[in-house]
Amino acid sequence: MSNKINAIRGMNDCLPKDSHLWLSLEKIIFDTFIAYGFKNIRTPVVEKTDTFCRAIGQTTDIVEKEMYTWTDSNGDLLSLRPENTAGVVRAMIEHNLPREGIQKVFYQGAMFRHERPQKGRYRQFHQIGAEVFGAHNAKSDAELIAITHSLWQNLGLKNITLEINTLGSNEARANYRSVLVDYFTQHKDQLDEDSTRRLKTNPLRILDSKNEDLHTLIEAAPKLMAHLDEESAKHFDAFKAYLECMDIPYVINTRLVRGLDYYNRTVFEWTTTDLGAQATICAGGRYDSLVEKMGGKPCSGVGFALGLERLILLIQEQNLSITGDTLSAYIVALGDEAQIKSLQIAEQLHEALPALILYNDITMGSFKSQFKKADKANADFAIILGEKELNNNQVAIKPLKGQSGQQAMRIEDAINYLKGEI
Repeated sequence: MSNKINAIRGMNDCLPKDSHLWLSLEKIIFDTFIAYGFKNIRTPVVEKTDTFCRAIGQTTDIVEKEMYTWTDSNGDLLSLRPENTAGVVRAMIEHNLPREGIQKVFYQGAMFRHERPQKGRYRQFHQIGAEVFGAHNAKSDAELIAITHSLWQNLGLKNITLEINTLGSNEARANYRSVLVDYFTQHKDQLDEDSTRRLKTNPLRILDSKNEDLHTLIEAAPKLMAHLDEESAKHFDAFKAYLECMDIPYVINTRLVRGLDYYNRTVFEWTTTDLGAQATICAGGRYDSLVEKMGGKPCSGVGFALGLERLILLIQEQNLSITGDTLSAYIVALGDEAQIKSLQIAEQLHEALPALILYNDITMGSFKSQFKKADKANADFAIILGEKELNNNQVAIKPLKGQSGQQAMRIEDAINYLKGEI
């Protein structure tokens, strides 16, 4: 038996060679949210299980089959968060934040679902999301679309489609549910096992079935659009008008219902054809009764979440570069005195050039081996500290990518030289 310890299946390491891409993506997303007036909120990874049961719905696949849940030593039932809207709503209620006016927040972090891992679908996955509380009108829905549309443009992504739908009011949805149950009951012999179970628990989810054999039956099903209340129809028309004024193309997908019980009115997904089965990279919608349902005062809400793993896969699939061109230098030092001096010089460089990536050699190897390390780090320059440079109170700067020849200069001049490169 092997003593090797491996990560849990479906829970993956982010290795140093990949971290620059993750950090660059997260920075672009955070900067985009902040530019639209959003502020960061951070909630615990573990919540009381009831937080998710109340928010997501007791009969959803997530609550029934996918949550990591256990009983704490004091008897409380706890769960790792499978999504973060419920936790954010809990925080809004607990700290009474909506009393301060409209709340625009974004979050980031790991989510957990016990499901079969596959490409783009993992047991631990990372989401960044945005939520708006206290805004009833369709303008707030449209602004969330504008944010994501702006983000795709900032990243240079292609082949992305916006799909939208409306679920109407809770009352209209309840009436439609009855119509849908009647329809599918008449064709019960055609349903698969999953859809038969959902007929009793969550019939709208049948519309979202991935079973190709059911698509003809689903396409012929009554449409929610035909059972909309007047206010929801007006809200959806206003939402579409905002999208059209921003020249953001969309398609109406009447089968788009989202898998969580708390949605009403606007729902949307950004999808791509470049990732196979895992086509959705961002999804969300409106949830006007969720705050009240979870024990707070009535307060409307709308939001979305995007999956970082899928975004990374899409960026790689489309061969995009989002890491930018950051200048880097490698300090090559030989001898004890030079090693000490290298730390002093590194501090001067960091203070004067905060954007410079600086590798200060710690191998204590030969000049030759240190230069190999500089090449491996893909540094733009070597900053050399040898006996000659120390005696002259200088450093030597050697371009490593063929820009020009090696030059010796005082550290103040070296800083100006590198500033010119930046």
